Amino acid sequence: MQDIISRLRAKKDDEGFTLIELLVVVVIIGVLVAIAVPVYLNYRQGAADKSAQSDVRGAISAVEQYYTDNGNTYPAGFASQSSSPQTIGGQKITLSDKTVMTLTSTTTSATYKICAYNTGGTDKKYYVYDSAAGGSVSGKVYASFSMTDCTGS
Repeated sequence: MQDIISRLRAKKDDEGFTLIELLVVVVIIGVLVAIAVPVYLNYRQGAADKSAQSDVRGAISAVEQYYTDNGNTYPAGFASQSSSPQTIGGQKITLSDKTVMTLTSTTTSATYKICAYNTGGTDKKYYVYDSAAGGSVSGKVYASFSMTDCTGS
């Protein structure tokens, strides 16, 4: 038994990694990071976009609740330039972080538009809901967009 221990102690000169082995490991880690970082950033932008879309859906519910509670009239519009909560007829709309939303109402209060975007999301992607057209909340990339009347080109 002592012979085995003495032989193992004598082989201690072979311990450790060579410089080539360490460089190969560093290169492999670098390649994995180069692949993972862009994918992660795309996921973050997509999540920010979805939060803006979700905020528009929540605002639609609050506006429709206001409509039924107030003699079939829509509320006056508002413009939000921050994530501060907005109130529509006692219903609080809490915006997600970095979401900017606008509610515009026609002069006859027959229709309304809600538009929003998230500053952490995809550049120039806006979510618009038009009550005159109905349907779902559409997300579209615009070259230029006006948040005051929810129109873009």
